[in-house]
Amino acid sequence: MTTRLKALRDWVAEVAELTSPDRIHWCDGSEQEYRKLLDEMLDNGTLLELNQQNYPGCYLHRSDPSDVARVEHLTFVCTRQQEDAGPNNNWKAPGEAKELMKSCFEGCMRGRTMYVIPYCMGPIDSPFARCGVEITDSAYVVANMYLMTRIGKAALKRIERDKTFVKGLHSTGELNPERRYIMHFPEELTIMSYGSGYGGNALLGKKCHALRIASYQARTEGWLAEHMLIVGVQSPAGDTHYLACAFPSACGKTNLAMLIPPDSLKGWKVWTLGDDIAWMHLDQDGQLRAINPEAGYFGVVPGTNPHTNKNAYDTIQHNTIFTNVATTADNDPWWEEKGSGTPTTDWLGKPFDSKNGPAAHPNSRFTVSARQNPAYSKLAEAPEGVPISALVFGGRRRELAPLVYEAKDWAHGVLVGASVASETTAAATGKVGVVRRDPMAMKPFCGYNYGDYWAHWLSFAKRSNKLPKIFHVNWFRRDSAGKFLWPGFGDNLRVLKWMLERCAGKAAAHDTAIGYLPRVEDLAETRLVQKLSQLPGVGLVSIGGGQRPAVALTPPKSDIARFCLRRYSTNIGNLCRSGCPGSKTDRQGCVSM
Repeated sequence: MTTRLKALRDWVAEVAELTSPDRIHWCDGSEQEYRKLLDEMLDNGTLLELNQQNYPGCYLHRSDPSDVARVEHLTFVCTRQQEDAGPNNNWKAPGEAKELMKSCFEGCMRGRTMYVIPYCMGPIDSPFARCGVEITDSAYVVANMYLMTRIGKAALKRIERDKTFVKGLHSTGELNPERRYIMHFPEELTIMSYGSGYGGNALLGKKCHALRIASYQARTEGWLAEHMLIVGVQSPAGDTHYLACAFPSACGKTNLAMLIPPDSLKGWKVWTLGDDIAWMHLDQDGQLRAINPEAGYFGVVPGTNPHTNKNAYDTIQHNTIFTNVATTADNDPWWEEKGSGTPTTDWLGKPFDSKNGPAAHPNSRFTVSARQNPAYSKLAEAPEGVPISALVFGGRRRELAPLVYEAKDWAHGVLVGASVASETTAAATGKVGVVRRDPMAMKPFCGYNYGDYWAHWLSFAKRSNKLPKIFHVNWFRRDSAGKFLWPGFGDNLRVLKWMLERCAGKAAAHDTAIGYLPRVEDLAETRLVQKLSQLPGVGLVSIGGGQRPAVALTPPKSDIARFCLRRYSTNIGNLCRSGCPGSKTDRQGCVSM
């Protein structure tokens, strides 16, 4: 397999001359090719076979201990003018960066195979998809790109038709942290990555192309490339709406994308279109529509279990590549909060000892095809994308940020997104738990000046009067004891339901200085009534001023106060009906959460 596109042939020849590989392999994207790669990696130890009876088609990769996360301090945007990269990016002059990378790449593939990976980000037939070619010396990268993108013959055919593609050159090099660089040249649609095999640094179709380069393309061409999941929510009446939601890494994006409705919301359904990236454009009617440029998931696995994310858990039971997880005595993959099994070997391949830290690396990952998700939506392949009803921003905050609020208009929504702050996680190198500003959850991924980026967002108000509403959420508020105030997981659907009702003009809200906040009955009623109905001596209760056939509160006032303070983080209004034994002071105590 080769190509009739001269520009691509010439570039491959140029890279081969620089890197000196023993052989060149053009990837065709076939299952046969994928299986052969797996066999080769099993033979040389790059992959380890997991228990095939319990986890068929699943394998383990252990990366170098120094290569387990994105290296943001070694990631650069190389524009001709420094101000075009902006203060949000590390900058190098293109000439200087190319000389540095040339010195790294020279002869680096000697004794190795050079893989040429044509890939398409987005549905092959979508006019909004964009293609690239990654050259790498890592079979592990090829296997992950096979699961994550649309690689091979179909992608190459589109590249030859469009006569344009993003150039991505990668080598694991010697895995020396002192010689590890990820360079982006947005004006040339080029990426160079050296010295890392970790996903965000090495799978160049993902963050490097789909966000840093694509965000630059999007500004130039008039669309948006964002660090957003895409989820479809279907009401019992059969109405389906789509939301695009932006959260910093490891803040619950995959959990929300694969949300399962709670028992209290019977008849609701949730569909997954994407868990990480959304490309959005205005159609001819001014409706914002989104496609997911990816075809698979590269998710954080610790914390994934049948309770927290059953869809994700079920998705990774077969045909999955795990990275840096632990294993059990039965050779099953294991990670913290899995809910079953006992680790015997840690992510480093050593006998597990809790004194040495967690069994699985906190940023251990799974790579899997999106089609294995029980909640997968076939509309993920819709060339035109899906209409977006609401945009959601959020972060991980122990305090300050409320559960949910709505921006007052598009400009205010851009400000809300630009003001996102979140506690750092293990998804990036550096100290964990520090609050940092992460505008639009794009701080590590915006490929140009943030000032120009926000101006681009603001410009959409001049182009359409049908833009979606914008919201902010925070699932991570904690009390003084460190416990989460909001139950999260499936209960997050109650928040999404209120958002969609706001979009449809069916829900009221409190007008506050920061935006529109929900009323108590819009979020808490089903759970509140359910719990209070289990208390002795109940009949009818007034929630938020409205009579609802549920409960009459007759327990001691101190029990009521303790119950409310323990279970709810929002103002629940006048909890007791007229005649409640609680005093006015006691009722105020109940509502001061």
